[in-house]
Amino acid sequence: MPLMLMSPAIPPGGRIPAQYTCNGSDISPPLAWSGVPSGTRSLVLILVDPDAPGGLFHHWAAFDIPANWQGLPAGYGRGRAADGFREATNDFGRVGYGGPCPPPGGGAHHYRFELMALSRPALDPDPGSAGAVMTAAAPYVIARATLTGTYQR
Repeated sequence: MPLMLMSPAIPPGGRIPAQYTCNGSDISPPLAWSGVPSGTRSLVLILVDPDAPGGLFHHWAAFDIPANWQGLPAGYGRGRAADGFREATNDFGRVGYGGPCPPPGGGAHHYRFELMALSRPALDPDPGSAGAVMTAAAPYVIARATLTGTYQR
């Protein structure tokens, strides 16, 4: 079974509800995954906006997620995290999740949640930024899954 990433709040290719954006509560949506391959020692979860005016914008990078986890509830992080789960600094300059927040009137942006199964138990030292997490994780990725949602203001 391939690695799969899903959300009960976001249908594949569908609209991201406002509560998970800067126009709402700005909390992470509930996410679930399955098909984690054997040999996975940790997981990385990122959220990027490839449609941002300045290029790829990193909204979230969570890493050192235990390999036996099957998802995250809405709003996970921000002091609730446990069991090694860590978050990087996003491109808003804050640690943790920063929801979709495209420029008003700019049309729909496509937000890509990506789950990566890694052959490494932890990314040490702490990479710091969300972009650095992606770079640090790249050599250890054994499987990927993506969920894309859209949002516009």
